[in-house]
Amino acid sequence: MMLRWAVCAAAAAVLAGCSFVNAVDSAAEPTDLYTISPKSTFEPGLPSVYWQLTVEAPVAAANLNTGRIALAMTPTSTDYYAKVAWTDRAPLMVQTRIIDSFENTRKIVAVSRESIGLRANYVLQSDLRNFEAMYFYGQPPIVKVRIIAKLVRMPDRQIIGVASFERCVRARADKVPKVVDAFDQALGSVMKRLVAWTLSTPPAQPPSDSAPYDIGRYRNPQNTVVDSENCPVGNDTSNVPFTDE
Repeated sequence: MMLRWAVCAAAAAVLAGCSFVNAVDSAAEPTDLYTISPKSTFEPGLPSVYWQLTVEAPVAAANLNTGRIALAMTPTSTDYYAKVAWTDRAPLMVQTRIIDSFENTRKIVAVSRESIGLRANYVLQSDLRNFEAMYFYGQPPIVKVRIIAKLVRMPDRQIIGVASFERCVRARADKVPKVVDAFDQALGSVMKRLVAWTLSTPPAQPPSDSAPYDIGRYRNPQNTVVDSENCPVGNDTSNVPFTDE
């Protein structure tokens, strides 16, 4: 009788743990797939440019270079939501949405991924540093998205701009669809600023030997653009907004 009670208690504990949205089930196939929407609205005054751009897939650490939706229970750990996934590996999904966002501006001659073989005037390289739901600030989780971007002039491969874009948004509930909404809003805000910065950094005309571009200012790390909004400061999360309703 005692053994039976112990088995039932253990089973109840397992079931209780499975009710937590953060449950990790590495063996289960994803049953629900999610994606992120591109940006389609931008600030007025976005410049029109007459050059071509290649967008490389963001570089990401192994814990983010996956199709699984990442979460962090502590600042030094990574887990994943059970039975759900992105429609592609996170860096490839982000690359696609960045390209879509550039196209939606209707302000650029041509933009493509590197595999297309476009004869680009500039290449946008990036690192996907953060793309996870953080639970160590309490529930519902805060989604953090951070991208470090470099704009490279071709064909001499000179870096003419470096920028960091970071946004945080708290989900309205500890449910996967609500967390995905927070991912969508945070990444959307990052992409909006990334697109505007990219279009504004070089001259509107393609680079040429007769019109050299001053890159000296970008050799000073102090000139790196740091664009961060609404992320926690220490343990203070009062400035982190909830997703839009």
